Amino acid sequence: MRIGVLGAGQLGRMLALAGYPLAKTFVFYDMSGSPSAGLGEVIIDRDGQYLDDFISRVDRVTYEFEHLPVDVAEKLAEEKPVHPCPRALQVCQNREAEKTLFGELGIPTPEWKIADSAKALEDAAEKLGCPVVAKSNTEGYDGKGQAVLRNPEDAAEAWASIGHPRLIVEKFVEFKREVSMIAVRSEDGDLAFYPMAENTHHEGILRYSIAPAPGLEKHIQDDAKRYIRALLNELNYVGVLTLELFETADGLVANEMAPRVHNSGHWSIEGAMTSQFENHIRAVSGHHLGSVEPRGVSCMINIIGEHGDIERILELPYAHLHLYNKGERPGRKLGHVNILADSYEELVWRVRNCAQFLPGSPEFKSSLTPRG
Repeated sequence: MRIGVLGAGQLGRMLALAGYPLAKTFVFYDMSGSPSAGLGEVIIDRDGQYLDDFISRVDRVTYEFEHLPVDVAEKLAEEKPVHPCPRALQVCQNREAEKTLFGELGIPTPEWKIADSAKALEDAAEKLGCPVVAKSNTEGYDGKGQAVLRNPEDAAEAWASIGHPRLIVEKFVEFKREVSMIAVRSEDGDLAFYPMAENTHHEGILRYSIAPAPGLEKHIQDDAKRYIRALLNELNYVGVLTLELFETADGLVANEMAPRVHNSGHWSIEGAMTSQFENHIRAVSGHHLGSVEPRGVSCMINIIGEHGDIERILELPYAHLHLYNKGERPGRKLGHVNILADSYEELVWRVRNCAQFLPGSPEFKSSLTPRG
């Protein structure tokens, strides 16, 4: 089976690496002109003239990047199976549509309003009560296209800095930690739920993910499963779906969803019986899903901007290095390291020992470590 992948970045690269042992081949369709997958066949097409050629070369289509034209996915779906469905792509690209769907399915979200001018942003901040987070209603990722307003008078500056004609304004959530739930649904509706991950961000970019999330109460895990199950079934979804959440004193609050394999699930490559990448390939190919049981406890460390001392990391017997074949650049995701351990106490030591070889890595802090 030949799988077409919309997008040609590191997620596509890892999908292919998981799919080759299952006798899949891959064709990547890149609209940015800067593919980095580094394997498989890549079609670079900035103006859509090679889309029919792409369709003719593949049996099924998936995507590794959700910021692509929905009409492209819809056109493909007229001729070949596209998983996940274009509707999932459409919902996740529009924060208003996403929050509306969450509300319809009973998934808690922060209080929110829409602003289409600096004055409307100021009014929303007053009504919701500061602090609030203003985000571009479409586009924006890894902390881009958003601003925090500490008081309504910040509206004009925030409006100008975001530079988008329509914003969603959310009341700031007082949370204990950020977590994510990753699940996968097969063509026949079978579901599998990975252990929830605890995520630590720095400057808007994910830096550490621990799985299973330590100290997680059963009702929190059950709520997350219920929320993501509702999304998967409502969308008749096939493949891996990620739901980013805040854990608060009153339970979970949903932030956003990602209709693809996710950075906070990279730990699963070595840390689960079946990685998120293999399970996504299984799902979109029509196969049975693999076990999502964890192999001990894991932490994923993102490599950002500089590669660091790769040779020292390779010396660590508990570290698994994944490089994306990208050049160094500030803020760029260059790879990740998966750390495995038998206990959380051992995991903390191992993560800190590895992180010292990665320049710019923030101090490892989580619910496992005291916060000074």
